[in-house]
Amino acid sequence: MKFSIITFGCQMNVADSNWLCLALRKRGYEFTSNPDEADFVLFNTCSVRQKPEQKVYSEVGRLRSIWRKNANFFVGIGGCVAQQVGMGFFERFPYVRLVFGTDGIYMVPDVIGQLIVYPQKKISLISFEEFYPEREKVFPEKAPASVFINIMQGCDNFCAYCIVPFTRGRQKSRTKDAVLSECIEFVERGAKEIVLLGQNVNSYGQDKFGDGTSFVELLKDVAKIKGLKRLRFTTSHPKDLSKELIYLFGELDVLCPHLHLPLQVGSNKILKKMGRKYTREKYLSLVEQLRKIRPDMAFSTDLIVGFPGETRDDFEQTLDMLRLIEFENAYSFKYSDRPGTRAEKMANKVPEPEKQERLVELQELQEKITQKKYMARVGEKEEILLENVKFDSKLENRTFRGRDLWNRVVNVQIDEQTLACELVHVKIVEAKKHSLLGKVLNIL
Repeated sequence: MKFSIITFGCQMNVADSNWLCLALRKRGYEFTSNPDEADFVLFNTCSVRQKPEQKVYSEVGRLRSIWRKNANFFVGIGGCVAQQVGMGFFERFPYVRLVFGTDGIYMVPDVIGQLIVYPQKKISLISFEEFYPEREKVFPEKAPASVFINIMQGCDNFCAYCIVPFTRGRQKSRTKDAVLSECIEFVERGAKEIVLLGQNVNSYGQDKFGDGTSFVELLKDVAKIKGLKRLRFTTSHPKDLSKELIYLFGELDVLCPHLHLPLQVGSNKILKKMGRKYTREKYLSLVEQLRKIRPDMAFSTDLIVGFPGETRDDFEQTLDMLRLIEFENAYSFKYSDRPGTRAEKMANKVPEPEKQERLVELQELQEKITQKKYMARVGEKEEILLENVKFDSKLENRTFRGRDLWNRVVNVQIDEQTLACELVHVKIVEAKKHSLLGKVLNIL
């Protein structure tokens, strides 16, 4: 039987889907990227914002035509929207026969067999477990160049706008041994880069489920893995970014000089309403400390416009932070109410047209900053980790998409001799809007 997986949202969802695909293939199911060819389709969903949630309903509804042609076709919905909506999906879509939350995903490969044997059966796996549910160990024969590895699940911060603690549960850390063994296995199978993932990696190991290992200790141990060329992590909460972690950027050779550090807004008033537990001054101090340790440090961030009560002056303070810090990239969104959060009940909601105007203004400023940063790279020689091949009809050549040490996307034209390589030395020859173009100098 064939299956397809459709993934929305964060890198943790990508990592979950990658594991799910490997576990299903181990059981003899065949993966297809075309849902129209599949006997069942699994969705891994995101409900951090309203728009991705609405897109899930649209995509699931589109598959109704397949079910009408094949009565045995079924859909499983996992991730944050599944945790939020639960068995409501069974009522809305008759061909949805499985819903699973982030804690329940480890049981999915086995229950798929039950759904196939019993065509009328529907299964819900949305209960939160009282432990970190370790998953079956499955690995590809040849690992990709860069690998996502989840080190924890959930979040204890309860920011006013965020639904994550309600859809992913409270923080649960994996043990150091479990994380390390997975990292070692992937590197032995060819991975050159490890990206450690968590809702707030800075607090890794300090919950009741962890073994007491700090995130700094974990990073040091992962960095020792023989054959590992690059190490990254995300997401890092500014309130928990310690001096010990900052110092690691000057101590660990494999730790890349890039940090995704969500700011959200630049106004202390709004930061307090959000429950972020840091100030703009604290954030600027962290950036200064990191750039003192690594002068070439690059930053990306998350930004929200139009939070309840945000005035024009508050918004201007966010724009001011962009100018002061000069982020490489910013993932920016309009505020949207999420069910059950404190912000949902707050007064003084910003009108939708005003939120849209602010988003456009912010994104235009960030694009100018990004372009300035990227133009400065032209002529530089850099090490690029290649990720995947794509065919660019304009270039009439096969092109690899890769990333430099600072996590910038670099597209590299290659020839037959460099097809099998993963690390190359390139010269940056052109700056695009959201990427760079490099020319291969030699294979590393």
